[in-house]
Amino acid sequence: MYIDDPDVILIGSGVMSANLGAMLKRLRPELKIQLFEVSEDLAQESSNAWNNAGTGHAGICELSYTPNRNPDGSVDVSNAISIFEQFEQSRQFWGYAVAEGMIDSPHEFINPVPHISFVHGQAQVDFLKARYDAMSSHHFFSEMEFSTDRDTIRQWAPLLVNGRDSTPIAATRMLSGTDVNFGSLSRKLIQWMQTQPGCGVATHHRVNGLRRTSSGWDVSVRDLSSGKPVKTSAKFVFIGAGGGSLSLLQKSGIPESKGFGGFPIGGQWLVCDDPAIVAQHQAKVYGQAQDEAPTMAVPHLDTRVIDGKKAILFGPFAAWTTRFLKDQGHITDLPFSIRPDNIASLLKVGAYNLPLVKYLVQQGLQSMGSRMKLLRTFYPEAKTNDWRLMDAGIRVQAIKREDGEAGIVHYGTEIVTDKDNTIAALLGASPGASVSVSLMLQVIQNCLPHLLETPQAASTMKQLIPSYDESLQSPSAAERFEHIHAISDHQLQLQTD
Repeated sequence: MYIDDPDVILIGSGVMSANLGAMLKRLRPELKIQLFEVSEDLAQESSNAWNNAGTGHAGICELSYTPNRNPDGSVDVSNAISIFEQFEQSRQFWGYAVAEGMIDSPHEFINPVPHISFVHGQAQVDFLKARYDAMSSHHFFSEMEFSTDRDTIRQWAPLLVNGRDSTPIAATRMLSGTDVNFGSLSRKLIQWMQTQPGCGVATHHRVNGLRRTSSGWDVSVRDLSSGKPVKTSAKFVFIGAGGGSLSLLQKSGIPESKGFGGFPIGGQWLVCDDPAIVAQHQAKVYGQAQDEAPTMAVPHLDTRVIDGKKAILFGPFAAWTTRFLKDQGHITDLPFSIRPDNIASLLKVGAYNLPLVKYLVQQGLQSMGSRMKLLRTFYPEAKTNDWRLMDAGIRVQAIKREDGEAGIVHYGTEIVTDKDNTIAALLGASPGASVSVSLMLQVIQNCLPHLLETPQAASTMKQLIPSYDESLQSPSAAERFEHIHAISDHQLQLQTD
């Protein structure tokens, strides 16, 4: 379905476009929005439930968000606090969407699953205790529990303890963690958009050209079902195409795109759906990353709820790839992304990150036996016959030109906009999907600020995201946080008592 003269064009049907489109339509119902998706179905790449960890990233258990101890032995948890607050905004908007009847059956996309950090070895036990001390002192994490007692940890997650040797272990737990099916959430939001006047959604359509005009952008699209070209225009374009965003950003030709490159990293999971084993594990358990591993490859043993069925996933195992998309990508994606303005950065990244390149190659070539060996550091009694290997999604880590000298591959998320704020592209990975509402709020504030200028618009946004114009981090905001958190818990049906 096409909309004539749309105000906004969204490229990609993942969680970023879904949240942005729904927020814009709720904020200004008169806006005309057109979404294009290259796949035949919605949210089939990075947002697909089997392609990501499904962790509602709130900084609770992810040790990579608090990686190092300070000289005095303490741990800096400021990044975890920031990510937690961003995820709160996501919860608030999703809860609003349920309460207002935009989407239904929240258990189909979000479920309560405790988040656990787990370590072994005395040095890591000491680190986790210091991390717990810092985190539990903040009201966001006041309910966090810490234990080195094996019987206690066994109660939390018996697979971690049974059959383990005498090496010291420790764990932290928060019951308020979540498992999120970002694919289901995206489809629900976009299906709501499709029922609204002035919204068009076209799947199996590939955007292959972007041309700047005096009033916005001309967008060239091909209907992959018929082969026919489609031309349309809009004042604002959002590129939320996952691994396909870099190519489209480059095609836009905006100066701000110069120097950006992409480093694709594939992934694989070990999956167990044996009911007897799955019943023993109700948690997302994150450990420490291997030395050369990228942040998206931090090992974790996860309870997943996908299409109403529970399974346990372990991984992800990183893999070398040149594709930017799992299903719609091509082996030429990486070489075709190399341009004169980014080749120096890409070469320097390769030169300065040889251990990472070696790690990715080794990961892709490793045997089932070596994968099971890593799994048994979490689940000592794991049996090979209970697990199968399946492909996960692809993450394209953004490389910025100014980081070329240091050869740093960027982890996190970059929103690239032109100087006139007529186009925005999202690049990056974790904790991306979990903080998508906060990121899309930034897009609205930076690129479409006129939509928030009236008192009525500000009031509407306050309904969508109650904390959008305030910080919940300070001690004085603890009561306000508890109130808002409890409301979204109720709306999303996440109460655990």
